[in-house]
Amino acid sequence: MSEYRGYTGMSLTFLKESNVKVGDSVKVTEDLTYTGILMPRYEHTDDKHIVLKLKSGYNIGIEVNKIKKIELLSSEKIETKSSSKIKIDSSLPKVLLLSTGGTIASKIDYRTGAVTPALSATELNSAVPELAEIANIDAEVIFSEYSENLEPEHWKKIAEKLDSYAKSDYKGIVIGHGTDTMQYTAAFLSFALAGYPIPIVLVGSQRSSDRPSSDAALNLISAFRFVVESNTRGVFVVMHHNESDDLVVGHIGTRVRKNHTSKRSAFQTIGNNPAFLIFDKKIEKNLEKEFFKQKEYVPKLNFDSHVALVKYHPGYNPKIIDFLVESGYKAIIFEGTGLGHVGKTMYEGIKKANESGLFMGMTSQCIDGRVGMNVYESGRDLLELGIVPLSDMISETALVKAMWALGNSGSPVEMKNLMLKNIASEFSD
Repeated sequence: MSEYRGYTGMSLTFLKESNVKVGDSVKVTEDLTYTGILMPRYEHTDDKHIVLKLKSGYNIGIEVNKIKKIELLSSEKIETKSSSKIKIDSSLPKVLLLSTGGTIASKIDYRTGAVTPALSATELNSAVPELAEIANIDAEVIFSEYSENLEPEHWKKIAEKLDSYAKSDYKGIVIGHGTDTMQYTAAFLSFALAGYPIPIVLVGSQRSSDRPSSDAALNLISAFRFVVESNTRGVFVVMHHNESDDLVVGHIGTRVRKNHTSKRSAFQTIGNNPAFLIFDKKIEKNLEKEFFKQKEYVPKLNFDSHVALVKYHPGYNPKIIDFLVESGYKAIIFEGTGLGHVGKTMYEGIKKANESGLFMGMTSQCIDGRVGMNVYESGRDLLELGIVPLSDMISETALVKAMWALGNSGSPVEMKNLMLKNIASEFSD
C-alpha cells in the first residue's frame, strides 16, 4: 500500500494507531521536536524507525520507541503547481533535452515515494525558469533508469535517437544521465557519433534537487548555455568543477572520469585541464587543440560487448584469462601496473589468448601518464606476446572503444587500426 510504503511490523502499527500515513505533514516529539513530511521506506529496512523529510531537504530517521508524541499537521493532497504555458521566443535557439534517468531528471512524490521523470518543457520552465531565457526546449524521455543499470544496449538506443536528430534544426542536445556510469555512455557516443554536427552534452547531479546543496539546477543551466554558446561539436560531460557555486566545466567525453563518490566536483578530466570553463555567464575554451579530428559525420552505432577489462594485481589467477577465451570473449583490455606491466605468471594465458585471435590492449592503473612498454624487459616481453599499448587512454574508455571497434570492424587488423586511431581525443596530445 502506498499509504504506508516500506513500513512493516512495529513502525506500521505505530503509524496506523497514530492515524498518519506517507505524505502527511507531521510534528514528532522525542528529545527534540521535528516537523516534516513522512517519507516512505525501502522494503528491506527495519521496522523500528520512521523517516521524515525536513524543511532543509534532508531526511531524518526517528526510532519509534523514542517518540513521545506525533501530531498530524496536514494530510492535504500535494499538488504540483501548474505553470503557465511557455511562450516561444523566436529569437532563441532550439535545444533538445533527452532523459535517461538519474538524479537530475527526476522528481519525488512524497505521498507514494515514487521517483518519476520531471522533464516536460512546462515542468522544466517551472523548476528552472532560467532555462527559458537560454533556449526553446523540447524534452523527451528515452528511458528512466539508474545509470548502474544501463548496458551497451542502452548506449546504442541513445545513439540511435541522437542519429535521428543529426539533420535537425536544434542548436545542441542535452542528455540527463545518472553519474555512476556517465563516463561510459559519453565514451560510446563519442565513438559511435564521431563528427556529429552539433554539441552533445551529458549532465547529471551528485545531489538531488530537494537538497539545499544540490548541483542539479546549476549543472543543467550550464549545460544548456554550453550547447547554445560554445560554438563547438562533439560529446562533452558538463558538471561542477569545485565545491563552490561559481564554476562548471565541460569535459571531453573520452577524457573524463568520476573520481569521487559524492562530491559535487566528482568528475575530472584525466591528463589535462577541462576543455571549457563555464562561469559568470561566460564560456571560455580552456584548451587550444582541436578536440575532434573527424569532420564528416559517419555514424557507426554497432557494438560487441564480448570485451573484458582485467585489472591486474599480485595474486591474479591467470586461469581467468583461459576462462575468458573459452567463454567467447574477443578482446581484453588490461589495466596494468606502472608503465603497463603484468606479472610473468600471466604470460602463458596471454600467449594462448593471442593465439586464439583476441585483441589485447594495455592501459595503466595510474591516473596520469601513459604506458611505455619498451622501457623495461617485462614490457617488451608483453609486446612480443601480442599486447597493444594504448598510450594514455583511460581504461574505461578503452573498454568502451574496444566494444565499439569490435562491433564495427571486419577483421582483427581493422579492429587494431581503429583502436590506435585518435577519433575523439581519447589519446591526449
